Amino acid sequence: MPEKRKAKTAEVKQAAPKKNPVGRPTDYNPELIDEICDRIASGEPLVRICREDGMPRIVTVYRWLNKYPEFSNLYAKAKDAAADTLAEEIQDISDSMPMETTDKEGNTRFDPAYIQWMRLRVDARKWVAAKLKPKKYGERTTITGDADNPLHTETTIKANELFTSILQNMELKKQQASNE
Repeated sequence: MPEKRKAKTAEVKQAAPKKNPVGRPTDYNPELIDEICDRIASGEPLVRICREDGMPRIVTVYRWLNKYPEFSNLYAKAKDAAADTLAEEIQDISDSMPMETTDKEGNTRFDPAYIQWMRLRVDARKWVAAKLKPKKYGERTTITGDADNPLHTETTIKANELFTSILQNMELKKQQASNE
């Protein structure tokens, strides 16, 4: 009889509904993280990714970045790769032929609005790449002087303090040598 009671108790426990955990559920999983990072590395902005159905909200992704160090590392590598992708896109945009239009007289010329749009695309990518990888794509700043205003550097050495410190060290070494 006790065995039947144990079996029924086990069945009741299995049939009982599971309680939902307290708090907001998370959709964090490695496949989703890989997709997000792959798309970021391809140059797609996180805002655009998070607008799609089936993707987490952007604030959720930011929480995951703080909560999961492995995601944070993958995200940083993806952003680094995105800078290189944007630089490649700049070359591709620059090498493409502009759109041609025909005016009322039948003359064919390049569409100025299209050229301006392409210039904007290149400039935006240059700016983002420079922010993501400033050492590689950022503006190089050098500080130089000219003939009228040369650069000067000043070094102040407090000789008295330095000399006193050297003498104290020498005295300590003499005392150590005499104690041996």
